[in-house]
Amino acid sequence: MTGLRRAAARLSTGSALVARGGAARAAAWCRKSYRPDLTGWRAALGPAVRVVLLGGAAWLLYRVVRARPALMWLLAAGWLIAAWRATRKTPTEAAEDEPEEGPAAADPDAVRQLLVEAIGDRPGVHLSTLLAHLQERGQGEGWQVADLRARLEALGVPVRRSVKVDRRVAYGVHRDDLPAPSPAEAADRAA
Repeated sequence: MTGLRRAAARLSTGSALVARGGAARAAAWCRKSYRPDLTGWRAALGPAVRVVLLGGAAWLLYRVVRARPALMWLLAAGWLIAAWRATRKTPTEAAEDEPEEGPAAADPDAVRQLLVEAIGDRPGVHLSTLLAHLQERGQGEGWQVADLRARLEALGVPVRRSVKVDRRVAYGVHRDDLPAPSPAEAADRAA
């Protein structure tokens, strides 16, 4: 891969991470204002107000950029810097540089075994739970959920947006999406 393609891939991945991270932070901020001590519309009034505030901020930003189009250059530069920083390394470079750390390892059997172990008897595992499982074993120190997700996707492990485990839905790996065991692993199980 040429340097230009590598930079484009890094910016593309980083843009997706920045967008998902921003959306997740906005959703968490809105969700935080929910009042479980109240019922009905009163309980949901806080999140509704915050959604309206976010919409108002987006509309205000739109109006400012329409009035001063030169500001778009600053916004674009800020976005590119954030996207570049979000991916310190591309997933393939990270997998090459850190072969001994958890799912970044190139051994598909080890990754599958780790996923099977983390899933247990549940239908899947959330990425946050998998990251905690890795960190308990001394791997993935300093990683965020987005780092783990990028590494899993680089290894071809499908990550679903909505995996339901223990009545909670989040990004995760579903049992049905686990990679098939290699012939060597299947032979070990049969023996």
